Amino acid sequence: MTQARSRQSWFSKEGSAFPLGATWLPDEKAYNFALYSKHATRVTLLLFGEDETTAPLVEVEFNHKINKSGRIWHCRLARDEMRGARYYAYSIDGPPGENAYDLHTFDADKILLDPYARQVYFPDSFDREAAKGLGSNMGRAPLGVLFEDDVRFDWGDDSVQFHEHDLVIYEMHVRGFTQNPNSGVAAHRRGTFLGVIDKIPYLQELGVTAVELLPVHQFDPQEENYWGYMTLNFFAPHAQYASQPDNALEEFRMMVKALHAAGIEVLLDVVFNHTAEGDQRGPCYSYKGIDNSTYYITSGDPSNPYKNFSGTGNTLHCKNRYVSRMILDSLRSWIELGHVDGFRFDLASVFNRHFDGSVSLDDSRLVSAIRADPVLGRVRLIAEPWDAAGLYQLGGAFPGKRWFQWNGKFRDDLRRFVKGDQGLVAAVMCRLYGSDDVFPDDLYNACHPYQSVNYVNSHDGYTLYDQVSYNERHNWANGENNRDGHKDNFSWNCGFEGDDGVPTDVIQLRMQQAKNFICLLMLANGTPMFCAGDEFLNTQHGNNNPYCQDNETSWLDWGLLEDNQDFYRFFCRMIAFRKNHPTLSRSRFWRDDVRWHGVGPEIDMSYESRQLAYYLDGATENDADLYVMINAESRDETFVVQQSSLSGWQLMIDTSATGPNDFLDMEQSPKLSSASRVVKGRSVVVLVRPRPS
Repeated sequence: MTQARSRQSWFSKEGSAFPLGATWLPDEKAYNFALYSKHATRVTLLLFGEDETTAPLVEVEFNHKINKSGRIWHCRLARDEMRGARYYAYSIDGPPGENAYDLHTFDADKILLDPYARQVYFPDSFDREAAKGLGSNMGRAPLGVLFEDDVRFDWGDDSVQFHEHDLVIYEMHVRGFTQNPNSGVAAHRRGTFLGVIDKIPYLQELGVTAVELLPVHQFDPQEENYWGYMTLNFFAPHAQYASQPDNALEEFRMMVKALHAAGIEVLLDVVFNHTAEGDQRGPCYSYKGIDNSTYYITSGDPSNPYKNFSGTGNTLHCKNRYVSRMILDSLRSWIELGHVDGFRFDLASVFNRHFDGSVSLDDSRLVSAIRADPVLGRVRLIAEPWDAAGLYQLGGAFPGKRWFQWNGKFRDDLRRFVKGDQGLVAAVMCRLYGSDDVFPDDLYNACHPYQSVNYVNSHDGYTLYDQVSYNERHNWANGENNRDGHKDNFSWNCGFEGDDGVPTDVIQLRMQQAKNFICLLMLANGTPMFCAGDEFLNTQHGNNNPYCQDNETSWLDWGLLEDNQDFYRFFCRMIAFRKNHPTLSRSRFWRDDVRWHGVGPEIDMSYESRQLAYYLDGATENDADLYVMINAESRDETFVVQQSSLSGWQLMIDTSATGPNDFLDMEQSPKLSSASRVVKGRSVVVLVRPRPS
């Protein structure tokens, strides 16, 4: 018999088309490189040394007869063939962009970042301008980092409770949270993932159970974009959020593990609707040079070749099968390598745009794929159900039927009602109930109230304090002549614009209005969310769009925590009240457990009405009964509590009172002695009747 000779496998010789990216294979002591490009005619892998990024150590030109499978280019290199390389990139050439909808922007001189790189390195000579226009940016381009141990991390027994009625989301910017010197965080940890760890005791005291982090995907450090909504790479953590930039993934995972140990879920705000490359005037870092017409929705207009449904210059082509695959791979990577608990999808309605920009109203290939994925199906999915071009899909119009959604109606209706606008009693009833007009629980839809992410303020707009302190935006510092940011904020300055010389009575009214907002937010059925710093009345001085303000405008001013201790105490107690009363936040709507009233037995639904009360029976949740009286009118109103017996009822919350009398302990709260209760103008009163044990 002829003895079989040992043969090198096909994959070892040619490389494998799966997985995409640069993958270390310890058994072979080799890297597999795989890159998708439908239209490329030449692909060259470039390997760079740790101390030399101006010229590659190794260049490997792919042979399509050996190193290409379908649309994917690939090769495999043994470590000893790579001359100690630490970084990698690609050079790609292809056909000219003659067809309007196959708009190609290949440039063989450009150094291109792998979309699947798990960490991005920026050389000291990195230059955003060099990536614009034609010509080489060698030595000035971002590069992918080669890892041999990137998946090794001691997670121990990492896990976190899946919060239900006690879910309270805290929207946070990693850098802005601790970058201010008065944060109390050591200088080398300020503005980093590790800085968040240092503040976990504070988060526990506050009582939040989930943090929603503004984008932590790698973005361009030379673009004036503080928020991070201009993604350069969807797999790599932002290196500038690490105390040691070459250790960003490790530090991110340390943060997640520590938050989980504190019982806090970690949600990521992800931006799969556009990239940092902008329009035809923007840089070519990666996607444009790899396969422009795959990644972007183009217009067919040579003067404005990119469709701009994101408001940032380009729109990611999410209907493309490969782009959908990249998004799914990115999400899985953050779950499997980063142990995150869910995602908030920025401008998620872009997922429903076809290649020509038209809208698919019935379904979304990407949303369907996310829904069917066994890994993604077990995490929280939150949509911002609109885009920047007017597509608005709040509620049943969004194809993710079980997704949570940012509820813009809750935000706007509560803002208008609390400021004193008329004709909103019915709308506010609906918002407090869980927004069943948006999330119907009929036979066909069977929605849940918790799908409504209720909020008054977020990063995108005024802070809570500015909401009650400014009538007009003050965005001059952004350099756009005060034209940027939302114009209609439904804000009210309580009679005085800003803080310079503000009268004492205005300050007191602002505090009261801010308490009204947080009180109603925490009393509503649904999932509450608020912005970091709102708990101690952080201010951006009227700037409602500080996307480019990496300075004291956007960094939390921790000095205000001390200045506004009474308000902070009230805020913490409102969070605790919600968590301690599961009757408020239910899987299902309140239905027969709620009875609606006005100042008397009947609701005044007239246009002029600004009063509302409701009784919530807690028996089905084995919880206390609640009676809430809301007076958005400027004058005092006498409410009559609609209960046959006053026995057991106690006053707990009165937003018109000063601390600590605005929120009383049960042991200190007075028994209700009369059915009549004067509710001060612009205030909320909450009565509690504990259930006998």
